[in-house]
Amino acid sequence: MKNKNREQFKRLLTFLAAFIIIAVFGRLYAPVWYLQYNKGMLDPFWYNGNILMVAIYVLLYSVCTNSFSGFRLGYYKITGLIGSQILGILMTNAITFLEISLIGRGRLSPMPMIKLTAYEIVISAVWCVVFTKLFYSIYPPRKMLIIYGNSSATALVKKMSSRVDKYVIEEAVSCDEDIEVIKEKVLRHEAVIISDIPSTMKNQIMKFCFDHNIRTYINPKLSDILIRGADECNLFDTPLLLLRNDGMPIDQQIAKRAFDILCSLIGIIVASPFMLIVALMIKLYDGGPVLYSQERFTIDAKVFKVHKFRSMIVDAEKHGAQLADKHDSRITPVGAFLRKTRMDELPQLFNILKGEMSFVGPRPERPELARKYEETMPEFRYRLKVKAGLTGYAQVIGKYNTTPYDKLKLDLMYIERQSFLLDLKLVLMTVKIVFIPDSTEGIDGELVTTKREHHKPRPPEEIEKISE
Repeated sequence: MKNKNREQFKRLLTFLAAFIIIAVFGRLYAPVWYLQYNKGMLDPFWYNGNILMVAIYVLLYSVCTNSFSGFRLGYYKITGLIGSQILGILMTNAITFLEISLIGRGRLSPMPMIKLTAYEIVISAVWCVVFTKLFYSIYPPRKMLIIYGNSSATALVKKMSSRVDKYVIEEAVSCDEDIEVIKEKVLRHEAVIISDIPSTMKNQIMKFCFDHNIRTYINPKLSDILIRGADECNLFDTPLLLLRNDGMPIDQQIAKRAFDILCSLIGIIVASPFMLIVALMIKLYDGGPVLYSQERFTIDAKVFKVHKFRSMIVDAEKHGAQLADKHDSRITPVGAFLRKTRMDELPQLFNILKGEMSFVGPRPERPELARKYEETMPEFRYRLKVKAGLTGYAQVIGKYNTTPYDKLKLDLMYIERQSFLLDLKLVLMTVKIVFIPDSTEGIDGELVTTKREHHKPRPPEEIEKISE
């Protein structure tokens, strides 16, 4: 009950923090609208109209910032939270200025909105720092136990240990231990991580944690991800889970394709000057070709040619297909910049316009690599149930050093939950990643794998050493 009350208070703290900054921004916007814009109009708004304009601004800021997860205290690091706030502010104020210009029926000075934006960015940065520190002072990192099975838990421990502000993995135990010993260890911790253990034991531990109100993190298997997309179906008095396995409804498919056509056309027009500059930079650097094309898989294993700006030296793969390493010597200085900003992907707007790709979907894989993955991961072909995409869960949440098996999990999460609204959310999350490029690393050699690892479990002391 104590843990439950703490969680309820955490939600209250997050709500109050969001309410404070929303109220402050509404108070800042009110005089800008009333004194700088409304009073100079030929037909100014009166009392209720002014209240409505402030209310619209507050609502718009709340929706835009929430789309970038700008209110999620304790979830992101301070820099990521500030970045989310800045993107929310910029989107809100750009839309608001367009709204004001339409109401005023003329050219209005953007300076009041620019000044407001500057003030809000400073205030939001202070808000992020103050409330994040307050959050962590009240909610220190949880003391956790990891229960691991046949697959090494080292990679997962390394990832979680990079956020010592949220997670402290104090102890590791193998599923080979007696279940009563494991339960005893569980009771000494605030949270438990279950990573690749037999289903029977997983069910026992999950029920035990539920009974004792202990937070549980589960590294899901593919079947777990498929079940997440199921609908409830009550047959008489028997509850069932229904996996439809029929993809996105036709009306949403039409909306998705219309969105792809419209946004790719707009993207090509807006990005044309930048693409010309990028092409010139690549050509001036080494005189090689500006673009390179590769055969890739899309829906139903159809092969098409994907286009990208060349970011590596000419003949980078003369010895065959090879994934980029973290410090790959084949990447040119221009290419490093393009990869960091993801501008190397811009030519794929033409692939989207042609219908070979979509904005959102699993990244198109090279046939030779896909076949190699399928030798040890037959489920890798599940990614081909939908059209390949420019972005998706694997690009927004994953990193270059995410293993193919984990990328498959992320892609299946999208496939099982796909909807037009989810596509819009992932596009917005991608915009954030472009401006806050914290997931554009190269592949870390020890994490690269084309299969599930089945080897002797690492001893607890070795895992604990990583988490220190």
